[in-house]
Amino acid sequence: MNTSALSINQPKFSPTPIWDSNGIIFANRSIVGQFPLAIFVNTNKTIYVANKENGTILIWHEESVNPPKIIYGNFTGPWSLYVASNGDIYIDDGWKNGRVQRWSAGTNTFVTVMNVNSSCTGLFVDIYDTLYCSMPDHHQVVKRSLNDFVMASNGVAAGTGIKGSASNQLDRPHGIFVDVNLDLYVADFLNHRVQLFQSGKSNGITVAGSESLNLTVTLRNPTGIILDAEKYLFIVDYGNDRIVGSDLNGFRCLVGCYGMGSQSNQLNKPFSFSFDHSGNIFVTDYENHRIQKFLLINDSFALSFNQPKLCSTAAWNFNGTTTADESIVGQFPLAIFVNTNNTIYVANKENSTILIWQEESGNPTSIIHGNFTQPNSLFATSNGDIYIDGGAKNARVQKWILETNIFVTVMNVNSACYGLFIDIYDTLYCSLPSDYQVVKRSLNDAVMSLNRVAAGTGIAGSDSNQLNRPRGIFVDVNLDLYVADCLNHRVQLFQSGESNGITVAGNGSLNPTIRLDCPSGILLDAEKYLFIVDNNNHRIVGSNLNGFRCLVGCYGMGSQSNQLNKPFSFSFDHSGNIFVTDQSNHRIQKFQYIEESCDNSLQTKSMYSSSLTSNSSIYFQDCSELDSYYEVIQMNVTITGYFIFQINSEMETMYAYIYTNNFNPFDVSKNVLSHNGDYRNRGQFQLTPALEVNMKYIFVMTATSPNTTGNVLIQVFGPSYVDFNSIYSPSVIEILYSSAVQSNYSSELNTSSQTYSRDCRKSNYYYETIRMNVAETGYYALTSDSSMNTFGDIYKDYFNPMNRFENLLSQDYRACSSQDFKFIVYLHTSTTYILVVTTWSPNMTGDFSILTSGPKNITLNPYSKYFVLFVNHQQRSTIFH
Repeated sequence: MNTSALSINQPKFSPTPIWDSNGIIFANRSIVGQFPLAIFVNTNKTIYVANKENGTILIWHEESVNPPKIIYGNFTGPWSLYVASNGDIYIDDGWKNGRVQRWSAGTNTFVTVMNVNSSCTGLFVDIYDTLYCSMPDHHQVVKRSLNDFVMASNGVAAGTGIKGSASNQLDRPHGIFVDVNLDLYVADFLNHRVQLFQSGKSNGITVAGSESLNLTVTLRNPTGIILDAEKYLFIVDYGNDRIVGSDLNGFRCLVGCYGMGSQSNQLNKPFSFSFDHSGNIFVTDYENHRIQKFLLINDSFALSFNQPKLCSTAAWNFNGTTTADESIVGQFPLAIFVNTNNTIYVANKENSTILIWQEESGNPTSIIHGNFTQPNSLFATSNGDIYIDGGAKNARVQKWILETNIFVTVMNVNSACYGLFIDIYDTLYCSLPSDYQVVKRSLNDAVMSLNRVAAGTGIAGSDSNQLNRPRGIFVDVNLDLYVADCLNHRVQLFQSGESNGITVAGNGSLNPTIRLDCPSGILLDAEKYLFIVDNNNHRIVGSNLNGFRCLVGCYGMGSQSNQLNKPFSFSFDHSGNIFVTDQSNHRIQKFQYIEESCDNSLQTKSMYSSSLTSNSSIYFQDCSELDSYYEVIQMNVTITGYFIFQINSEMETMYAYIYTNNFNPFDVSKNVLSHNGDYRNRGQFQLTPALEVNMKYIFVMTATSPNTTGNVLIQVFGPSYVDFNSIYSPSVIEILYSSAVQSNYSSELNTSSQTYSRDCRKSNYYYETIRMNVAETGYYALTSDSSMNTFGDIYKDYFNPMNRFENLLSQDYRACSSQDFKFIVYLHTSTTYILVVTTWSPNMTGDFSILTSGPKNITLNPYSKYFVLFVNHQQRSTIFH
């Protein structure tokens, strides 16, 4: 029995090892022949390669140029070989001769050690001298002990012998690896996955590729597997012409990351590989007829930007502090970067400077003047060099070199770069909104050739391979590219080498995520959770185990400390604080990370139980049928912080929203702070909002399936007790009360009607004003009926067309795709209200009627106090009594 360590190299790497993307030809076709498959590098840096063409095994030390030893044998077309610690070589000879042979280093002779029915595309000898053979023709891995003197029938290690994708089946298995626990890893070729068969188990676990339990990596015909010293998995991804590996951050492409080809940074159907003692990679580049060596160049790569590791309940102070105002950063700041030393870099567009200061400093300690114009983005590397956009005017990206204090051009572009990024292999990426693409080039290339396309077709669109005005970008250590696809209102993930993106947030995502409006910035934290600048929603959102939530800027557009106005980009500092360019407020805001938000010992438990019944209020959950029951609950907290809402229900289609200030069932997307649902029909789910003291919150629970009823229990854990108070919310119906208690008003909009500027851009919107009074205070419903696409506003006391926001009581709450407006409003007696009826688009005319209902009739009278003339593009108001 041999209990020694494996003869194969299993290096111990740093968290993010990096290999030179350009390989060295270690042996070409003249040495290894056509289509080399089998390679092995032992712990003594001795390299073994099978030459299929002439039936030989080539052996040479890593430092040697040519093989000093060639072993001739009577094997044919070998697919694999394995070398034991004593120098014995096991080689596949199954195709023609139905056997595995062992060449003995002591006697220089071959003997048969296993009988097989087909080629062995993978061979392995475990620490107990058990020989394994992967037989693709029989969809099995078989084994036998080399300590048995009688060569009996082989035992089954994995697979049923019938191809399939069930957990106990394989489909043309290739490379194999057996660790010291006797756990077997199989490259399941046609199932595009790697299966782990734990010792003694017949059912495998998918640890990489198709249908793995956790998000791993997309594989296409894997052929080789090795585990490093920490049991991280490294895989030859044959069909994708690359080698991928895993680490703390998941899987990433290691070598061959630039598509199929014969260049030094490319592979063409790699088959097997091996590490040497130093961690360098040797790979059989099958269709390039060569052995490539990729050097481990950086075993301690450090990112220049911060990716904090955050707990699932991480929260930030709602009120930001202004770290730099307009006097420092100029008007409309866009670009910011905070490095791992908490050095802050900001581009001042007005005076074409880069401002640099330490976080603790009040003012910039360094100002770099350059000949760039209106920079939209910047990126700083670990050595202090700065890359800055100058594409709008000068069609280039420049690098400022810290050591020499000079600028050099590093990329030619056709337009402004709204996002810049440098990946771990020194590839520079630029997001070009005007060209609907993200482009890239290697900074290691001495010649500045044409840029390569990283994402997008160059034509605006919403298909998976298209972009529409892309902005911020992020490239992780796997070389997966994340793009803030602004006008598609989504974030796209382009996995390494893929031209089709996956929507991971926003419009069109496969799983419910969050509604975005022109996302402009992206970051990933240490756990690969996504954080997004939601530009037109004036906020920053982030994801965790429980989904997406609003982090900062959750109180609408504005200039208060808890508000943002068109934020553009952001960065974490080393402690997890958020720095954001608050574009239209002309400032840099810092939102402090609340460390106490991760302290579970401070949590208080609150509970609320209720039920949805046939008597509950109903609304248009699916935008067509009036069939979803819901309940509205007001909440208040006494301490600001992060809260975990655990919802348990008899109903397995529950959904919950948390709103700030108020909830209107006609506009369910407005004021949403957090939402989640029971997507897996388990009867439970969580929300994890950050709640602020002295704020009113509305909790809405409903069901995604029609006419669903049942009991609900809400448990909340957080820094303070949550006060729940169920409040009445009327059903969303056109006739709320008895049909006898209603009013009807009919009129028309025509070319003689008054006009105004409804959207502050176009002036010719026809409108009519209607005075409303009620005899009893309460909820009233108002609905329009028209062939036009109507739009409605309600004002208190009077309407001023010169300022459409003055006295505005309630915005148009449009019911899904309906062309008519619908309101539910709470109206008071002794108050005059003005209903303004206009259209969604200018220059529209037609008949309309208004139907109202409520506890009493609403008095509706035409009312014309103002009309607006437009003379020489200047607005003038004339008063009529």
